Amino acid sequence: MIDVQEKPRMVEKAFLLSVHLKGESKAEAKDLLEELEELVTTLGIGIVGSAVVEVREWKARLLIGTGKADEILEQMKAVDADCLVIDNELSPAQQRNWESFSKCTCIDRQEVILDIFGSRAQTKEAKLQVELARMEYNLPRLKKAWSHLGRQSGGGGGGGAAQKGEGEQQIELDRRMVRDRISALKKELKVVRANRAIQRKERSRVPLPHAAVVGYTNAGKSSLLQALSGSKIYVANKLFATLDTTTRRIELPNGRPLLVTDTVGFVRNLPHGLVDAFKATLEEAILADFLIHVLDVTAPQVEAFHETTLKVLGELGADQKRMITVFNKIDLLPDNARKLSLLQKHPDAIFLSTHSREGLQTLEERLSDQLADQVSHVHLQIPHSRGDVVALLHEQAKVNSSQYEDEAVYIDATVPKRLEDMLESWIIPK
Repeated sequence: MIDVQEKPRMVEKAFLLSVHLKGESKAEAKDLLEELEELVTTLGIGIVGSAVVEVREWKARLLIGTGKADEILEQMKAVDADCLVIDNELSPAQQRNWESFSKCTCIDRQEVILDIFGSRAQTKEAKLQVELARMEYNLPRLKKAWSHLGRQSGGGGGGGAAQKGEGEQQIELDRRMVRDRISALKKELKVVRANRAIQRKERSRVPLPHAAVVGYTNAGKSSLLQALSGSKIYVANKLFATLDTTTRRIELPNGRPLLVTDTVGFVRNLPHGLVDAFKATLEEAILADFLIHVLDVTAPQVEAFHETTLKVLGELGADQKRMITVFNKIDLLPDNARKLSLLQKHPDAIFLSTHSREGLQTLEERLSDQLADQVSHVHLQIPHSRGDVVALLHEQAKVNSSQYEDEAVYIDATVPKRLEDMLESWIIPK
């Protein structure tokens, strides 16, 4: 029986190919190829060559014509490549055609990202989501796994499985197995998401403002959350270092608590299957009160990364939320020229370094401003019998001062507006 999870391919030398239509940006095609190189390197596969091919129209068999395909094959042979990685999304038939044509492993951008996600998932939910995406990707590709077995139907005597070749019978069995597993995974994910909804409902009983950190992969989102919260979070200089959301509670300069959630990073041409599979992971961006969009200021394609994130947020229905744009890693800039250039396009952006902490205070103040219209400054006279109210204030508000007298507790506090009605009977008029 086929192992639909698949074992890692024993490949060492990859040749990269990007195909784009005539009239499309050559510079963008080159940038995407560089990004693919970083993705493939993340899998531990060496890069021995690459090519960008421009075509007038897509060819059904190999995306490109046979003449160009022959040229690519010669280049691969010259560098002894044992794997072809194509930046475009391939149909199952095109993938089989390339493998037959080149006599080596062929994978597309979608499979590269799936492999990376598979190696990064840690929590049960992330693992389920990765497995679901992998199953849905593999289902139409099962045919090639059994192409070595005869698939000729027997002669005469009616149809049915009994008259089919060994390979054809096995394909049908595997497809049924994969469909059953896909169905089971979706049911498991429903349970996981239902549990998340319960947890969120419990959290909303004591509602706190919530911000989600979004951005291109490897921009420094996890580093920013670590710098803001002061807690230890897994941080690594690699693509998709973590696929699981991490939430930390921080206290802002105005005393307001804020929940901040790190989310999975984006890449250009993110496979739609993965956007769907990771919708629950990215749900924090949809449900957050506002977003912190982190960008790597040193990245040559920083503007393209900015557009990619906004595009994916649009697909998730989160592009209209209030957003703070943050350019990270300014400590790595040789001069201020790039900063000044970006400021012209993004005048409200914050420039900081999570490493040196330069600009971090500015971000914290901006976060406080985002919540300024949600708080009030009040003086309270609370009976000693209502210790629960005093405890609630310490938990959800900023207690500027408190004085215990014989008749009551006098508290000066900055409180969320949602608590004003509850506190109304104890507020001392100004």
